[in-house]
Amino acid sequence: MIVSWNWLNDLIPLKVTPAELVQRLMMAGLNHEGSEQLGSDWAIDLEVTSNRPDCLGHIGIAREAAVLFNLQLKYSAADLTRARKNSPAASEPHRIADDLRNYTSIEVACPDLCPRYSARVIRGVKISSSPSQMAVRLATVGQPVVNNVVDCTNYVLMECGQPLHAFDFQKLAGRKIVVRRAKAGEQFQAIDHKTYTLDPEICMIADGQRAVAIGGVMGGADTEVSRQTTDVLIEAAQFAPLSIRATARKLKLHSPSSYRFERGTDPEMVDWASRRCCELILKHAGGELIEGVIDMGTPRPKRPPITLRLDQLKRIIGIDVPPEAVRRILTALGCLEESASGRDFVVVPPSWRRDLSREIDLIEEVARVHGYDKIPEDASVPMVASHKSDAERVLAKVRQVMNAGGFDEALTASVVPERWSAAFSPWTDAEPLVANTPLLEGADRLRRSLVPSLLDVRRINESLSNPSIELFETARIYVPDRSPHAPREAGVSQGGTIALPREQPTLAAVSGRGFLAAKGVVEALLAALHIDQPLTVADYCHELLTSDRAGLLELGGQRLGFLGDVSPAGQKAFGLRGAATILEIDLSLLQQLAHLNTTYAPQSPYPTIGRDLNLIVPESVRWADLAVTVRSAAGPALERLEYLDTYRDPQKDGPDTKRLTLSLTLRAADRTLTGPEADAVTSAVVAACQANHAARLLG
Repeated sequence: MIVSWNWLNDLIPLKVTPAELVQRLMMAGLNHEGSEQLGSDWAIDLEVTSNRPDCLGHIGIAREAAVLFNLQLKYSAADLTRARKNSPAASEPHRIADDLRNYTSIEVACPDLCPRYSARVIRGVKISSSPSQMAVRLATVGQPVVNNVVDCTNYVLMECGQPLHAFDFQKLAGRKIVVRRAKAGEQFQAIDHKTYTLDPEICMIADGQRAVAIGGVMGGADTEVSRQTTDVLIEAAQFAPLSIRATARKLKLHSPSSYRFERGTDPEMVDWASRRCCELILKHAGGELIEGVIDMGTPRPKRPPITLRLDQLKRIIGIDVPPEAVRRILTALGCLEESASGRDFVVVPPSWRRDLSREIDLIEEVARVHGYDKIPEDASVPMVASHKSDAERVLAKVRQVMNAGGFDEALTASVVPERWSAAFSPWTDAEPLVANTPLLEGADRLRRSLVPSLLDVRRINESLSNPSIELFETARIYVPDRSPHAPREAGVSQGGTIALPREQPTLAAVSGRGFLAAKGVVEALLAALHIDQPLTVADYCHELLTSDRAGLLELGGQRLGFLGDVSPAGQKAFGLRGAATILEIDLSLLQQLAHLNTTYAPQSPYPTIGRDLNLIVPESVRWADLAVTVRSAAGPALERLEYLDTYRDPQKDGPDTKRLTLSLTLRAADRTLTGPEADAVTSAVVAACQANHAARLLG
């Protein structure tokens, strides 16, 4: 927001320098981006945060300065009676006495997108250049100068933050305004002389035949004010912020009006801005204002009062602020006092401060206006240490294990292209939710898996020749819930309801170290979380993964996730140069089964005994199944089981067979394990493998 120093001085009697003003505004929350001297004026660039749309006009900035410096804010009353008398056309013998409702009409067909629309009409204006003071001030704040009527609308916009638009009234078919949704595929040429394709989510301003403006964003070329214009209709309205934001992003069409409407405007300034604009047009372009105003809209609900307890100031900011100072600050900010006592104030926030809704908001206002510099560095503010939830503790442990395993954490977007969404969705086959307005170009599906995004990150790293590309991400995926009892919310498009997706906390990883290494990561996670349920790997088929290196991970009979090597077709689809293994697991299951209270377990002081086994088994035997059998047969003497190798020799071992080499580490907790005892455990393992998997010991 660029502010004119001379303009501010017309609103408040500033007795400080521009540097002193910006310093005080900075301390109160309006950051200073820079200042530039332009002739006798200063252009002051202030950063206005999204929660302070009231500061997107000179009156708002002047109001802030008036509170900070204890000054009186004064601006035009926008008295149209006086403006009519002072208009150059007032001395003409004929005077228009038409009532506006007999002259034009307004219809609002989409009050959800446009809750309020007002219009006034001025006849007989003379289009020319704007007066020098108006032109200079608009140039100072970066607004282009067009003509005296258009410049009046822009002047009021920069004065109070309420956007306006002027239509050439003679070009409005049927002398009417219809606020409606755009038609699917409707074409519209805006003032920038570009044609835009519209959809029913966009609010349009139309006349009796065609669209004449994109509501809250930009007017149309057909009805713009030109040298031939004699009659103008002045629009002042309110539009739904979410609708304007979505429209501006969808059309890639941003304007000073959309910038303010998408943040929310002051409902009480709509009529003032309309009157102020008419006042300026009558002064600088002449003409006659038709009696009356058409103002369509529903009554605005009264804002609920907020109670500020004085003892909370000491607790939150660490110092006492005198009650009279608190009252002065709140009333200067525009709050209406309903009641006051020695312990609290009850106030109703002003219409232009939508961000004030809670007690803590008022405390922040008192603190910033009173001055953060008045709070001593050693001010005592009581604090209570926060407590991490079990889900947060599990997530921290997961990140620790992944980092220790050599993985780097990635952060990807929640929306993905349709191709990615269809490439891998192991958790559901339901259609993903589609965003009406893509948050990223080409990406409009809420992700049902993290894997496609990580594969693309791996592709980018490969293109940069990074030597080690081990990636993981912990985030939510959005699994559509098709059950009739799923939570629902109002739908924007058709006014119905849509089922909300289940937000599933998920861990995904992409590795170049192979299937078994990725499986080892899962085992390390289970060990770190002290989960003792058995991990099994079942057959799983997906076109993204190789058929013999893909598995469904199950934990205690529940689905944990998916693991597999990316197939050659999958590598080609994602532009990968080399082999990759993916892993995706449901963190909510880990959160349910994790044992977070770590207990001390003494280490055995006795030595270990190692035994290596080379078993010949049928080709269909999976290592995961064999490992379950080995652990069960070995009993408590088994400290560690390690897979070593797989080897195939059909000529010696027979067809459809393979050799699995494994290593057993045995130890007793209370004594030194003897050789015969170790041999007995080994024999029991071999016998169990022979009985359950038709295995035989080599040699």
